[in-house]
Amino acid sequence: MTTPLIFERSIPGRRGYRYAASDVPPIAPVEVLPAEHVRTTTPAWPEVAEFDVVRHYTRLSQLNFSVDTHFYPLGSCTMKYNPKLNERVAAMPGFAWLHPLQPASQVQGMLELLHGLEQMLCAITGMQAFTLQPAAGAQGELTGLKIIRAYHQRRGQRRSTILIPDSAHGTNPASAALSGFSVVQLKSGPDGLIDLNELKARLNGEVAALMLTNPNTLGLFERQIKAITALAHEQDVLIYMDGANMNALLGICRPGDMGVDLLQLNLHKTFSTPHGGGGPGAGPVGVTQALEPFLPLPRVRKRGRQFAWHEQGKHSVGRVHGWFGNVGVLVRAYAYIRTLGREGLVRASETAIINANYLKARLRGVLPVPYDQHCMHEFVMTAKLLKAQGITAWDVAKRLLDYGFYAPTVFFPLIVEDALMIEPTETESKETLDQFAEALIRVVEEARQQPDTVKRAPRRMPVERLDEVKAAREPNLRWRPAEASCPTAPHG
Repeated sequence: MTTPLIFERSIPGRRGYRYAASDVPPIAPVEVLPAEHVRTTTPAWPEVAEFDVVRHYTRLSQLNFSVDTHFYPLGSCTMKYNPKLNERVAAMPGFAWLHPLQPASQVQGMLELLHGLEQMLCAITGMQAFTLQPAAGAQGELTGLKIIRAYHQRRGQRRSTILIPDSAHGTNPASAALSGFSVVQLKSGPDGLIDLNELKARLNGEVAALMLTNPNTLGLFERQIKAITALAHEQDVLIYMDGANMNALLGICRPGDMGVDLLQLNLHKTFSTPHGGGGPGAGPVGVTQALEPFLPLPRVRKRGRQFAWHEQGKHSVGRVHGWFGNVGVLVRAYAYIRTLGREGLVRASETAIINANYLKARLRGVLPVPYDQHCMHEFVMTAKLLKAQGITAWDVAKRLLDYGFYAPTVFFPLIVEDALMIEPTETESKETLDQFAEALIRVVEEARQQPDTVKRAPRRMPVERLDEVKAAREPNLRWRPAEASCPTAPHG
C-alpha cells in the first residue's frame, strides 16, 4: 500500500495551529520589498491538522532503516548504536540553552567540559593538544592540511605533495587537493599494507606529509607503522593519520606512540553521536607539541581555578568554524568517555575486533576475502565471482534490504573488485551477527540459482529498484498540484 503525499492529505481551511490576532498595523509587502520578490499568489502549502502531520511523518520514518531499528554494517562508518543517556545529557538545559555570545564567567561548566574533553582525547590518542572546532571528519582533514602547510612555511619550505596510500579513505585526496597540494598515490603491497619500498621511492623534498588510515580501509593494522613514520620523519615529512577508524584502537594503542604527528577523530563515529542523516558531526584535530602553535583559535585554557577562551597566537591557521564547534556533539562524546572509562573503551574496541573476525570467519566460504588475515574492526569481501550470473555487489546489497538488513559499503575500497565492506561494531550481539550471516548466505545462493530475483531487488520495500543515476542527474524536487494524484508516487 502506498503512502499518500502530504499534499494529498490537504483539506482547505484545516490547520494545526492559530496565531493570536496581531496588534501591529499591517504593512503591504511591496512597501518594504522589491516587487519582483513579492508573491502574487498564496503558496500551495498543505493544509493539515497536527495529528495528520505527526502520523504522516512518523509513518515515513518507519519506512527507513536506522541504527535504532536495524543492523547497519556500513564499513568504515562505525554505524553503532549509541546510548540514549548521552542524548539526555546533551539536552540538559545547562548545556542546550547556552548561547555562544555569553561571557566566559557564565559558562564555566561548559568550558570545563570542553577542556576536560580535550585532555581525555589527548590521553586516548597520545597527542599533545586538540582543537575541537572542526564540524566533521573531512573538515578535520582540511584543518590538518592547513596546519601541515603552515608548519612547512614557517620553516621556509615550499612543499607541494601529499602521499596517500590506495587503502586510505576517499576524502583524503579530496581534502589534499582542496588545500592546494598535489596527490601521489602509494600502491599497497600484496598484503594490503603500505609497501615500504614504494614509500621510500616516493619520499623526497617535495613531500609535505603522508596521509594514512590506520587501520586502513581493508580493516588491517599497519604492522610496520613505526618504520613508516621513521622513514617519513627522516625527510621532515609529517604523518597525518585519518582517525575515522579509531573505534578499533581505543585504549589498545595510541597514534602518538606510533609516531603520528596529527590526526582527526570522528566523534560522530567513535564517541556516541548518531551517525548519518546529514549531521551534525565533529572532527577534532590532535597534534604533537611541535604543531600546537598552528591550531585554530580560540581554545579553552585554565587560569587558576577559572576557564577562559585563549584567542591569541600568531602562527594559528585561524578559525575553521563560526563559533566553537558543534558543542552538542562534544557533550555527547564527553559523556560517552566518562561513562565507559578506560576499561570500557578498551572493551568496546576489543569487542568490535572480535565481532569483525567472527563474522569474517562465518562468511569466509561464502564470498572470497581478498586480504584474509586477522582484521581489526572491519573486513572486505568481493562479489566478483557472481559476475558469471550478472550479479554485482550492488545487487547483493539491494537484496539484503529484503531480509531486513541495511547494506554494507559497496565498491569501496577501490583496490578490491566488487567490494563489500562490512563493519559489525561492538554493539551488535552474536545472534544479530548470525542472522546477518545467514541472510548473506541466502542472498549468495539466490544469486547463483535465481539471479533474476537478486537483480530485481529490493521487492519487499516501499519502493522497488530505482533508477538512481537518473534521480541524481535529473532530480525532480518540486511538487505541482497536477502531480499530486499520481498513482505511481510511493510516498513523499
